[in-house]
Amino acid sequence: MSVTILQKIALVVTIIGAINWGLVGLFDFNLVDWLFGAGSLLSRTVYTLVGITGLINIGLLVAPTED
Repeated sequence: MSVTILQKIALVVTIIGAINWGLVGLFDFNLVDWLFGAGSLLSRTVYTLVGITGLINIGLLVAPTED
């Protein structure tokens, strides 16, 4: 299975999003809102990008494996 550059970038962004959710769950601290302001256009953009990259990563999950 060959991972494309887009998939690698998507994976990094998804990991960053997962770390943010971990901070929310463990410490009730939202790093994205803290950096960019709660409900700001930039925060919403970051959340949208994380969601899109999560969808892109579905391709890694369903890609055929080389046997």
